[in-house]
Amino acid sequence: MIRLYVLAGFACLFIMMHLGGNLNKYINLKYAYLTQSAIVMLIILFLFEFVRLYRKERDEHKRKSKEERRDHNHEHNHEHDHEHGHAHGNVHSHTHHERHDESHAHHDHFGHSHEQPIRWKRMVSYSILIFPLLTGFLLPVQTLDSSFVKAKGFSFPNFDASADNPGFHQFLKPDSSVFYGKQGYAKVSREELQEFLPLKEVGLTDTNYLKGLEAIYNFPDAFIGRKISFDGFVYTGEQSEANHYFVFRFGFIHCVADSGVFGMLVDFPSDTAAFHNDEWVRVTGTLTSSFYQPFKQTIPMLRVTEWKTIPKPQDPYVYRA
Repeated sequence: MIRLYVLAGFACLFIMMHLGGNLNKYINLKYAYLTQSAIVMLIILFLFEFVRLYRKERDEHKRKSKEERRDHNHEHNHEHDHEHGHAHGNVHSHTHHERHDESHAHHDHFGHSHEQPIRWKRMVSYSILIFPLLTGFLLPVQTLDSSFVKAKGFSFPNFDASADNPGFHQFLKPDSSVFYGKQGYAKVSREELQEFLPLKEVGLTDTNYLKGLEAIYNFPDAFIGRKISFDGFVYTGEQSEANHYFVFRFGFIHCVADSGVFGMLVDFPSDTAAFHNDEWVRVTGTLTSSFYQPFKQTIPMLRVTEWKTIPKPQDPYVYRA
Protein backbone atom coordinates (compact mmCIF):
# COMPACT_ATOMS: atom_id res chain seq x y z
CA MET A 1 0.00 0.00 0.00
CA ILE A 2 2.91 2.38 0.72
CA ARG A 3 4.13 1.99 -2.87
CA LEU A 4 0.71 3.12 -4.06
CA TYR A 5 0.94 6.29 -1.97
CA VAL A 6 4.53 6.98 -3.11
CA LEU A 7 3.58 6.72 -6.79
CA ALA A 8 0.56 8.95 -6.27
CA GLY A 9 2.69 11.42 -4.30
CA PHE A 10 5.34 11.84 -7.01
CA ALA A 11 2.69 12.20 -9.70
CA CYS A 12 0.92 14.90 -7.67
CA LEU A 13 4.23 16.67 -6.94
CA PHE A 14 5.14 16.92 -10.64
CA ILE A 15 1.62 18.02 -11.55
CA MET A 16 1.77 20.66 -8.80
CA MET A 17 5.08 21.98 -10.21
CA HIS A 18 3.54 22.30 -13.67
CA LEU A 19 0.32 23.97 -12.51
CA GLY A 20 2.09 26.23 -9.99
CA GLY A 21 4.61 27.47 -12.55
CA ASN A 22 7.58 26.33 -10.45
CA LEU A 23 9.02 23.77 -12.83
CA ASN A 24 11.44 26.35 -14.23
CA LYS A 25 13.05 26.55 -10.77
CA TYR A 26 14.32 22.99 -11.27
CA ILE A 27 14.90 22.36 -14.98
CA ASN A 28 15.30 24.08 -18.31
CA LEU A 29 11.73 24.18 -19.66
CA LYS A 30 13.04 22.90 -22.97
CA TYR A 31 13.11 19.53 -21.20
CA ALA A 32 9.65 19.83 -19.65
CA TYR A 33 8.57 16.85 -21.75
CA LEU A 34 10.64 14.65 -19.41
CA THR A 35 8.48 15.52 -16.40
CA GLN A 36 5.34 15.17 -18.51
CA SER A 37 6.49 11.68 -19.52
CA ALA A 38 7.26 10.94 -15.86
CA ILE A 39 3.72 11.95 -14.85
CA VAL A 40 2.21 9.59 -17.44
CA MET A 41 4.49 6.73 -16.34
CA LEU A 42 3.72 7.32 -12.66
CA ILE A 43 -0.02 7.27 -13.33
CA ILE A 44 0.31 4.02 -15.31
CA LEU A 45 2.39 2.44 -12.52
CA PHE A 46 -0.16 3.67 -9.97
CA LEU A 47 -2.98 1.97 -11.89
CA PHE A 48 -1.00 -1.27 -12.19
CA GLU A 49 -0.22 -1.23 -8.46
CA PHE A 50 -3.86 -0.46 -7.64
CA VAL A 51 -5.08 -3.39 -9.77
CA ARG A 52 -2.44 -5.69 -8.23
CA LEU A 53 -3.50 -4.79 -4.68
CA TYR A 54 -7.17 -5.16 -5.58
CA ARG A 55 -6.61 -8.65 -7.01
CA LYS A 56 -4.47 -9.63 -4.04
CA GLU A 57 -7.16 -8.52 -1.60
CA ARG A 58 -9.85 -10.29 -3.61
CA ASP A 59 -7.84 -13.55 -3.69
CA GLU A 60 -7.16 -13.25 0.03
CA HIS A 61 -10.86 -12.84 0.70
CA LYS A 62 -11.66 -15.93 -1.39
CA ARG A 63 -8.99 -17.96 0.42
CA LYS A 64 -10.35 -17.00 3.82
CA SER A 65 -13.88 -17.90 2.73
CA LYS A 66 -12.70 -21.36 1.61
CA GLU A 67 -10.87 -21.89 4.89
CA GLU A 68 -13.94 -20.91 6.88
CA ARG A 69 -16.12 -23.37 4.93
CA ARG A 70 -13.50 -26.12 5.31
CA ASP A 71 -13.21 -25.51 9.08
CA HIS A 72 -16.99 -25.60 9.41
CA ASN A 73 -17.18 -28.98 7.62
CA HIS A 74 -14.27 -30.31 9.69
CA GLU A 75 -15.98 -29.41 12.97
CA HIS A 76 -19.21 -31.08 11.86
CA ASN A 77 -17.41 -34.33 10.92
CA HIS A 78 -15.38 -34.24 14.13
CA GLU A 79 -18.51 -34.08 16.29
CA HIS A 80 -20.01 -36.99 14.39
CA ASP A 81 -16.95 -39.22 14.90
CA HIS A 82 -16.15 -38.10 18.44
CA GLU A 83 -18.13 -40.87 20.21
CA HIS A 84 -16.53 -43.65 18.12
CA GLY A 85 -12.92 -42.88 18.84
CA HIS A 86 -12.67 -40.71 21.94
CA ALA A 87 -9.70 -42.50 23.55
CA HIS A 88 -7.84 -42.98 20.29
CA GLY A 89 -8.61 -39.43 19.26
CA ASN A 90 -7.22 -38.04 22.51
CA VAL A 91 -3.88 -39.79 22.01
CA HIS A 92 -3.74 -38.80 18.36
CA SER A 93 -4.77 -35.25 19.13
CA HIS A 94 -2.17 -34.94 21.87
CA THR A 95 0.60 -36.22 19.60
CA HIS A 96 -0.61 -34.07 16.71
CA HIS A 97 -0.65 -30.91 18.84
CA GLU A 98 2.82 -31.58 20.19
CA ARG A 99 4.19 -31.99 16.66
CA HIS A 100 2.22 -29.00 15.42
CA ASP A 101 3.48 -26.78 18.27
CA GLU A 102 7.06 -27.89 17.68
CA SER A 103 6.77 -27.25 13.96
CA HIS A 104 5.08 -23.90 14.56
CA ALA A 105 7.80 -22.78 16.98
CA HIS A 106 10.48 -23.86 14.49
CA HIS A 107 8.76 -21.93 11.71
CA ASP A 108 8.32 -18.81 13.85
CA HIS A 109 11.98 -18.81 14.86
CA PHE A 110 13.37 -18.87 11.35
CA GLY A 111 10.59 -16.76 9.81
CA HIS A 112 11.15 -14.01 12.35
CA SER A 113 14.90 -13.91 11.77
CA HIS A 114 14.46 -13.59 7.99
CA GLU A 115 11.60 -11.09 8.22
CA GLN A 116 13.43 -8.53 10.35
CA PRO A 117 16.22 -7.51 7.90
CA ILE A 118 13.75 -7.48 5.00
CA ARG A 119 11.43 -5.15 6.90
CA TRP A 120 14.34 -2.92 7.92
CA LYS A 121 15.58 -2.58 4.32
CA ARG A 122 12.07 -1.85 3.15
CA MET A 123 11.64 0.92 5.72
CA VAL A 124 14.95 2.54 4.67
CA SER A 125 14.05 2.46 0.97
CA TYR A 126 10.60 3.93 1.61
CA SER A 127 12.11 6.66 3.81
CA ILE A 128 14.47 7.67 0.97
CA LEU A 129 11.49 7.99 -1.38
CA ILE A 130 9.22 9.78 1.09
CA PHE A 131 11.79 12.43 2.12
CA PRO A 132 11.81 14.32 -1.24
CA LEU A 133 8.01 14.17 -1.27
CA LEU A 134 7.78 15.83 2.15
CA THR A 135 10.30 18.53 1.21
CA GLY A 136 8.61 19.10 -2.15
CA PHE A 137 5.15 19.58 -0.62
CA LEU A 138 6.05 21.33 2.64
CA LEU A 139 9.03 23.57 1.84
CA PRO A 140 8.64 26.74 -0.26
CA VAL A 141 10.48 27.04 -3.57
CA GLN A 142 13.54 29.23 -3.01
CA THR A 143 14.67 31.61 -5.74
CA LEU A 144 18.45 31.86 -5.97
CA ASP A 145 19.96 35.27 -5.24
CA SER A 146 23.17 36.88 -4.00
CA SER A 147 22.90 35.06 -0.66
CA PHE A 148 23.62 31.85 -2.53
CA VAL A 149 26.75 33.38 -4.07
CA LYS A 150 27.81 34.65 -0.66
CA ALA A 151 27.17 31.28 1.00
CA LYS A 152 29.21 29.45 -1.63
CA GLY A 153 31.96 32.01 -1.35
CA PHE A 154 33.00 34.18 -4.26
CA SER A 155 36.57 32.96 -4.37
CA PHE A 156 37.14 30.87 -7.44
CA PRO A 157 40.76 29.72 -7.51
CA ASN A 158 40.34 27.95 -10.84
CA PHE A 159 38.66 30.34 -13.24
CA ASP A 160 39.16 27.97 -16.18
CA ALA A 161 36.41 25.52 -15.28
CA SER A 162 36.96 22.23 -17.08
CA ALA A 163 34.57 19.64 -18.44
CA ASP A 164 35.39 17.51 -15.40
CA ASN A 165 34.08 20.22 -13.09
CA PRO A 166 30.44 20.90 -14.03
CA GLY A 167 27.48 21.80 -11.85
CA PHE A 168 27.59 24.53 -9.23
CA HIS A 169 31.31 25.03 -9.90
CA GLN A 170 30.26 27.12 -12.90
CA PHE A 171 30.50 30.88 -12.48
CA LEU A 172 30.77 33.97 -14.66
CA LYS A 173 31.42 31.96 -17.83
CA PRO A 174 28.83 29.42 -19.00
CA ASP A 175 30.58 26.21 -20.03
CA SER A 176 28.63 23.66 -22.06
CA SER A 177 31.76 21.79 -23.18
CA VAL A 178 30.94 18.99 -20.74
CA PHE A 179 28.08 17.99 -23.05
CA TYR A 180 30.24 17.73 -26.18
CA GLY A 181 33.46 16.09 -27.24
CA LYS A 182 36.47 18.34 -27.76
CA GLN A 183 36.01 18.57 -31.53
CA GLY A 184 32.23 18.81 -31.24
CA TYR A 185 32.43 21.71 -28.79
CA ALA A 186 34.93 23.58 -30.98
CA LYS A 187 32.52 23.30 -33.90
CA VAL A 188 29.49 24.40 -31.84
CA SER A 189 31.46 27.35 -30.40
CA ARG A 190 32.41 28.61 -33.86
CA GLU A 191 28.83 28.25 -35.10
CA GLU A 192 27.46 30.20 -32.12
CA LEU A 193 30.11 32.89 -32.58
CA GLN A 194 28.82 33.48 -36.12
CA GLU A 195 25.36 34.28 -34.67
CA PHE A 196 26.73 37.29 -32.78
CA LEU A 197 29.55 38.59 -34.98
CA PRO A 198 27.26 40.35 -37.52
CA LEU A 199 25.42 42.22 -34.73
CA LYS A 200 26.39 45.87 -34.34
CA GLU A 201 25.19 45.78 -30.73
CA VAL A 202 25.10 42.50 -28.82
CA GLY A 203 21.94 42.51 -26.75
CA LEU A 204 21.87 39.59 -24.32
CA THR A 205 18.22 38.67 -23.71
CA ASP A 206 16.56 35.93 -21.67
CA THR A 207 16.67 33.74 -24.77
CA ASN A 208 20.31 34.11 -25.81
CA TYR A 209 21.97 35.19 -22.54
CA LEU A 210 23.93 32.00 -21.82
CA LYS A 211 24.81 31.37 -25.45
CA GLY A 212 26.00 34.94 -26.04
CA LEU A 213 27.93 35.15 -22.78
CA GLU A 214 29.70 31.88 -23.55
CA ALA A 215 30.69 33.22 -26.96
CA ILE A 216 32.07 36.40 -25.38
CA TYR A 217 34.18 34.46 -22.89
CA ASN A 218 35.38 31.97 -25.53
CA PHE A 219 36.31 34.68 -28.04
CA PRO A 220 36.83 37.92 -26.08
CA ASP A 221 39.04 39.51 -28.73
CA ALA A 222 36.17 39.34 -31.23
CA PHE A 223 33.98 41.48 -28.95
CA ILE A 224 36.47 43.94 -27.41
CA GLY A 225 35.30 47.49 -28.19
CA ARG A 226 31.79 46.40 -29.13
CA LYS A 227 28.57 47.57 -27.51
CA ILE A 228 26.92 45.01 -25.21
CA SER A 229 23.78 45.23 -23.08
CA PHE A 230 22.13 42.85 -20.61
CA ASP A 231 20.05 42.68 -17.41
CA GLY A 232 21.07 41.20 -14.09
CA PHE A 233 21.32 41.61 -10.34
CA VAL A 234 24.20 43.43 -8.69
CA TYR A 235 26.68 41.59 -6.49
CA THR A 236 29.46 43.26 -4.54
CA GLY A 237 32.49 41.07 -5.08
CA GLU A 238 36.12 41.53 -4.08
CA GLN A 239 36.54 44.39 -6.51
CA SER A 240 39.40 46.80 -5.97
CA GLU A 241 37.53 49.79 -7.39
CA ALA A 242 34.50 51.24 -5.62
CA ASN A 243 32.56 51.56 -8.88
CA HIS A 244 33.21 47.96 -9.98
CA TYR A 245 30.40 45.45 -9.47
CA PHE A 246 29.44 42.08 -10.83
CA VAL A 247 26.13 41.81 -12.67
CA PHE A 248 24.80 38.25 -12.66
CA ARG A 249 21.98 35.99 -13.80
CA PHE A 250 21.41 32.51 -12.47
CA GLY A 251 21.18 30.11 -15.39
CA PHE A 252 20.28 26.50 -16.10
CA ILE A 253 21.95 24.58 -18.89
CA HIS A 254 19.80 21.51 -18.34
CA CYS A 255 18.65 21.51 -14.71
CA VAL A 256 19.53 22.80 -11.26
CA ALA A 257 22.37 20.24 -11.07
CA ASP A 258 24.35 22.09 -13.75
CA SER A 259 23.20 25.62 -12.94
CA GLY A 260 25.49 28.48 -12.08
CA VAL A 261 25.78 32.22 -11.66
CA PHE A 262 26.77 33.91 -14.94
CA GLY A 263 27.66 37.47 -15.84
CA MET A 264 30.65 39.78 -15.89
CA LEU A 265 32.53 42.49 -14.08
CA VAL A 266 30.97 45.90 -14.74
CA ASP A 267 32.66 49.29 -14.49
CA PHE A 268 30.07 51.96 -13.64
CA PRO A 269 30.70 55.71 -13.98
CA SER A 270 32.61 57.12 -11.01
CA ASP A 271 29.71 59.37 -9.94
CA THR A 272 27.29 56.40 -9.66
CA ALA A 273 25.72 55.92 -6.23
CA ALA A 274 26.65 52.74 -4.40
CA PHE A 275 24.62 49.63 -5.24
CA HIS A 276 23.31 46.98 -2.88
CA ASN A 277 23.26 43.24 -3.51
CA ASP A 278 20.27 41.97 -5.52
CA GLU A 279 19.43 45.33 -7.11
CA TRP A 280 18.40 44.64 -10.69
CA VAL A 281 19.91 46.82 -13.41
CA ARG A 282 20.00 47.07 -17.18
CA VAL A 283 23.48 47.99 -18.34
CA THR A 284 24.82 49.03 -21.73
CA GLY A 285 28.47 49.68 -22.43
CA THR A 286 31.65 48.84 -24.27
CA LEU A 287 33.45 45.57 -23.68
CA THR A 288 36.99 45.90 -22.38
CA SER A 289 39.19 43.70 -20.19
CA SER A 290 40.65 44.07 -16.74
CA PHE A 291 43.09 42.20 -14.53
CA TYR A 292 41.07 40.87 -11.61
CA GLN A 293 43.38 40.23 -8.68
CA PRO A 294 41.28 37.57 -6.84
CA PHE A 295 41.38 35.44 -10.03
CA LYS A 296 44.93 36.53 -10.83
CA GLN A 297 44.08 36.90 -14.49
CA THR A 298 42.51 39.19 -17.07
CA ILE A 299 38.76 38.85 -17.57
CA PRO A 300 36.20 40.64 -19.78
CA MET A 301 34.73 43.80 -18.24
CA LEU A 302 31.88 46.00 -19.41
CA ARG A 303 32.56 49.76 -19.19
CA VAL A 304 29.07 51.18 -18.73
CA THR A 305 27.81 54.13 -20.76
CA GLU A 306 24.10 53.74 -19.89
CA TRP A 307 22.33 52.02 -17.06
CA LYS A 308 19.06 52.04 -15.14
CA THR A 309 17.47 50.12 -12.29
CA ILE A 310 14.68 47.71 -13.24
CA PRO A 311 12.22 45.57 -11.27
CA LYS A 312 13.13 41.97 -10.65
CA PRO A 313 11.77 39.91 -13.58
CA GLN A 314 9.01 37.41 -12.99
CA ASP A 315 11.42 34.66 -13.99
CA PRO A 316 14.89 35.72 -12.82
CA TYR A 317 16.58 32.66 -14.38
CA VAL A 318 17.93 32.20 -17.89
CA TYR A 319 18.20 28.90 -19.77
CA ARG A 320 20.44 27.43 -22.43
CA ALA A 321 18.55 27.49 -25.71
